[in-house]
Amino acid sequence: MRNTIPGPDGQPRCAWCSSAPEFFDYHDQEWGYPVADDQRLFEKLCLESFQSGLSWRTILAKRGNFRKTFNRFDYNAVAEFDEADIERLLTVKGIVRHRGKIEAVINNARRAQELVAAEGSLAAYVWRYEAETPPEPQTASTSPESVDMSKDLKKRGWKFVGPTTVFAFMQAMGLVNDHAIGCVMREKAAQLRRDFIRPE
Repeated sequence: MRNTIPGPDGQPRCAWCSSAPEFFDYHDQEWGYPVADDQRLFEKLCLESFQSGLSWRTILAKRGNFRKTFNRFDYNAVAEFDEADIERLLTVKGIVRHRGKIEAVINNARRAQELVAAEGSLAAYVWRYEAETPPEPQTASTSPESVDMSKDLKKRGWKFVGPTTVFAFMQAMGLVNDHAIGCVMREKAAQLRRDFIRPE
């Protein structure tokens, strides 16, 4: 299986972009670039949790609605949601109306508050799991680091954070450069990672 396909400009992109036209912008503008903003990190963990059992295309198409519904994933705001909010969210069109996943986001917002209090920031915590020796690009769906982070988050009470979900989060947030060999964006991601100041 080829790892790249021609993009709209004729330059090679990761082959998964062929799954939907909107993937090219997401791939070129966001995917694999390092992130240190706690709100963006929390959002991505939540969206990856919502993706469980679904396609990323479904979640990406609904991302604007998710952001509006969950206060742009401000975890301090989401932590205040109660049972009435859960019932309200279950009626909102344009998001994934899955009670368990909605409850998990609210739970995880509260756990995020605890983690920040203990570790300083979400960013400082997640970047401790950056792989020293990442797998060959696009050959794995988990990694030792994603397994370790998943286990630790679960011990802290987080929900819907299995190793595959966590690895997808790591790929998207730049903790590993998983752009395919030959993808025109691989070097951009590598340069951004070289310039990135790891949070402490």
